[in-house]
Amino acid sequence: MRVIGGEFRSRRLKTPPGATVRPTPDRLREALFNILTPKIEGAVFLDAYAGCGSVGIEALSRGARHAIFIEKSRAALRCLDDNIRLLEIGGRCEVRAGSAAPLITSFEADIVFLDPPYPREQEYALCLDRLGVTPRPLVIAQHTSKFTHHMKESYGVLKRVRILSQGDNSLSFYEPKS
Repeated sequence: MRVIGGEFRSRRLKTPPGATVRPTPDRLREALFNILTPKIEGAVFLDAYAGCGSVGIEALSRGARHAIFIEKSRAALRCLDDNIRLLEIGGRCEVRAGSAAPLITSFEADIVFLDPPYPREQEYALCLDRLGVTPRPLVIAQHTSKFTHHMKESYGVLKRVRILSQGDNSLSFYEPKS
């Protein structure tokens, strides 16, 4: 696992052993940040279900002002803490240990990225329903491509504006209805 672009380009990131965390594939992360380029500079980025932090760290590398990481797994939190220390970015981020759904609306973020473990499909609705009541400017959910039809077109005031699919992975982009 490595940072793809920006300030920390090509830097390696630690990941927990085994299959407890499913990092966002490099190609999908690159496509995501190509889309986010006009919005990322100076943004506050929330990486829910952060794992080792690859998406939030990529956001910082590409110009986000601050990253918030929410993660429950102790092994993933250890790797995330190691990655933050190795890159010396502790002053630019905040880590919260715990379940994402109850914490997701506790932070003011410009961009929220959700990537719950795929077997925990109910987490999408829990988070998106909460964010639909107190929306953020952009919410992105990573999910299996076959799960796309289970994702609603809207959650509260959030409306899906785009789907990006690459193989087995898809990203659904939600913004507040205008």
